[in-house]
Amino acid sequence: MVAARRRRRRWGVLMLLAAYVGYLGLGAAVLQALERPAEVQAAQNLLREHWELLANNTCLQGPALQRLIEVMHKSSSTKRETTESEVVVIWDFTSQKWKCQSRELALKGFVRSHVIVSLQGIIQAYKSGITLQGNTTSLGRWDYSGSFFFSISAITTIGYGNLSPSTAVGRIFCIVFALFGIPLNLVLLNEIGHLMLLGVQHCARRLEDVFHWQNKASFLMKTCALVTGLLLFLLLPPLLFSDKEGWSYEEGFYYSFITLSTIGFGDYVIGMNPDRIYPSWYKNVISLWILFGMAWLALVIKFCINILESSSDFCQCNKRNMEMAEDLMDGNKNSMTGLQNVEICSDKDTKMKGPVESHSYRAPMEAL
Repeated sequence: MVAARRRRRRWGVLMLLAAYVGYLGLGAAVLQALERPAEVQAAQNLLREHWELLANNTCLQGPALQRLIEVMHKSSSTKRETTESEVVVIWDFTSQKWKCQSRELALKGFVRSHVIVSLQGIIQAYKSGITLQGNTTSLGRWDYSGSFFFSISAITTIGYGNLSPSTAVGRIFCIVFALFGIPLNLVLLNEIGHLMLLGVQHCARRLEDVFHWQNKASFLMKTCALVTGLLLFLLLPPLLFSDKEGWSYEEGFYYSFITLSTIGFGDYVIGMNPDRIYPSWYKNVISLWILFGMAWLALVIKFCINILESSSDFCQCNKRNMEMAEDLMDGNKNSMTGLQNVEICSDKDTKMKGPVESHSYRAPMEAL
């Protein structure tokens, strides 16, 4: 009977996971259809502005302009200090620009340059994920994998902020998509966390039966689950990010925690470096990592909440015991009644709450 219920629950979670993935896939397809044409149009505008800038300022060199655009984009998208090599790039470009201005002043009189205005439009296109690659532009944010990753960040409420719909229809669809997707995501995270908890409890019972560790089995399994989760979701992923993104280990760890905790500042986002080539499986694997990592981190947070609540109940019970003891000392209450109340408080209020009493992950009766 118990085994049958567990099997039904596992199949239910698998069906829920399939519905979740299907919902994300449908949302990604719709977003790609709505936003891809606007991205293509923005890429064409970027290429046109780039060539117009070079045509209107013939003394400017294409490679120097390309380096300046990349430096300005990196400086505007991160909080790090500008390096010496970047200063040299800016100096080379401004030197060329000063020669152009001097020539214009001498031959044509003062004509306000449109270089800065053009550069602002180009940098904005770079922030949108469209970059110049020789005589062409790179697209990729609103392909299917990029749209799928955006769908994940939307319904998990991470919301990096580096990518958003640019069309009115796309924004309306994003609202409707998140309205139904966020509850679905919460239900799935709750079920995955529940299965993780049941797995830990099952392993603890097996250890108790095999090794007769009545007091150590539960603590040992909780510790193993915590360490395993730390390795899979926080300590090992930064190594992958260091290889694929070129980040330091500290930056990768920072990104991992900011993502799984759904803070999502957006200062570090995967798959956004135009100088790197990413494998096709990269964003899909990261999407699975986000899903299971969020469930694990939510479970850990609930464990911490239970400990804090148990400590609070313990302190409140001790306070009531002290008040009862003072009343007994003053002769305000019957001694037997007071002693019974103290005993009841000790038995009920100071009992430590286990992880199965979590508000979000409540284990079934057979697991207790």
